Amino acid sequence: MSDTVRPVASHYINGHYVEDRAGTPIPVIYPASGAEIARVHAATPEIVEQALAAAQAAQAEWAALSGRERGRILTDAARIIRSRNNELSVLETWDTGKPLQETLVADATSGADALEYFGGLAASLTGEHIQLGADWVYTIREALGVCVGIGAWNYPTQIACWKAAPALACGNTMVFKPSEQTPLCALKIADILTEAGAPPGVFNVVQGMGEVGGALVADPRVAKVSLTGSVPTGRRVYAAAAAQMKHVTMELGGKSPLVIFDDADLDNAVGGAINGNFYSSGQICSNGTRVFVQRGIKEAFLARLAERLKDAVIGDPLDEATSFGPMVSERQMNIVLSYIEKGQAEGARLVSGGQRIDLPGWYLEPTVFADVTDEMTIAREEIFGPVMSVLDFDDEDEVIARANATEFGLSAGVFTRDLARGHRVIGKLQAGSCFINSYNDAPVEAPFGGVKASGVGRENAKAAIEHYSQQKSVYVRMGDVEAPF
Repeated sequence: MSDTVRPVASHYINGHYVEDRAGTPIPVIYPASGAEIARVHAATPEIVEQALAAAQAAQAEWAALSGRERGRILTDAARIIRSRNNELSVLETWDTGKPLQETLVADATSGADALEYFGGLAASLTGEHIQLGADWVYTIREALGVCVGIGAWNYPTQIACWKAAPALACGNTMVFKPSEQTPLCALKIADILTEAGAPPGVFNVVQGMGEVGGALVADPRVAKVSLTGSVPTGRRVYAAAAAQMKHVTMELGGKSPLVIFDDADLDNAVGGAINGNFYSSGQICSNGTRVFVQRGIKEAFLARLAERLKDAVIGDPLDEATSFGPMVSERQMNIVLSYIEKGQAEGARLVSGGQRIDLPGWYLEPTVFADVTDEMTIAREEIFGPVMSVLDFDDEDEVIARANATEFGLSAGVFTRDLARGHRVIGKLQAGSCFINSYNDAPVEAPFGGVKASGVGRENAKAAIEHYSQQKSVYVRMGDVEAPF
């Protein structure tokens, strides 16, 4: 990794990089080779205290700025990110192993979109006037205070911005902890926000594992916790935040259904299934990994899918021709291999893939199972890897019931030429982020989040403002006060 890309220290606090080598070393491993490319140190209690103190000290002054002043800083940060998209995309590829072909269009650019959107929204965050005869009420939208963001390893740049942008637009400050597996990208975002004019302490980054996140969540100075992660981690963090009545946003996992009716455009449906299972090597929480295909077109769907999978270019993620990269870690690769073994053991038909690829690093073939039934492990549990389960169905009522028979509810998709049916089915599917004749689009203008075990609250869009601010109501009496005595 070149020195122009490599962050210069483990943490970013109060407007500058900070190092404390007393913290546990965290090697940064490049997934395409298995080589250590950098090393950071987990935050010590002293580092955690520095970050929280900096965020608390900066918050009142930051909130006192006008929305337009805060927004200008966020939009300037977005401009800087776009001007450095190549550098930031290379860093994302080093951090995650995702192909540069993908990171150039889906990561730093998505982060810039969020900062620009909420930067533009910041000046519009006003209260309202409510007339009550001669009396009246006005409301004030207030910041929550210090927020903690906890990121996942699959989209480190995007997640940092998705959490920072609405939080900062509303006048909060933030301490962000990236995943220990992908610690580098958020540091660059913090540096860019400072360059754009964010006062010291407004956005801070500390590294570490679960104990660092736990210390941040439990601190009484923290008003809000936003987590992107697994359902088990979300349950623990949600419970810890609830003990102190903190605001929360939980963006968790899923086992989402993608329903393909027999009148669907076959190539579009196959493309949606590829996006919903193999983009980012399948490491996306919203993926539609239960692909329900109406029985009459199942074999045609599988045949066309097999043809399209031959076009995957697997290799060096830094080569822009590569379209399919490695898993993020050896551990994650082995987890996915164990699910592939379970799928075969439980009777699913392996149509393609299923093997580790003979390359340095942690590559798996794009894997497709057919004849999957609802009770199979691969149809019930989130795999978080390039494994597609194809399930047969006969009619609309049946597939809706089966699609909803899960604890998860993050996403759902429907492919059909009958738009009335598309809207009808989506209306009955229990999921928060849904698609008709598409899959996995996530524009910042649209709310993103799940129902049931897949999460609480929403990221992006105007909905996120409600999760990073609170309203104060003020009743103004214009006449005398009546009292019983």
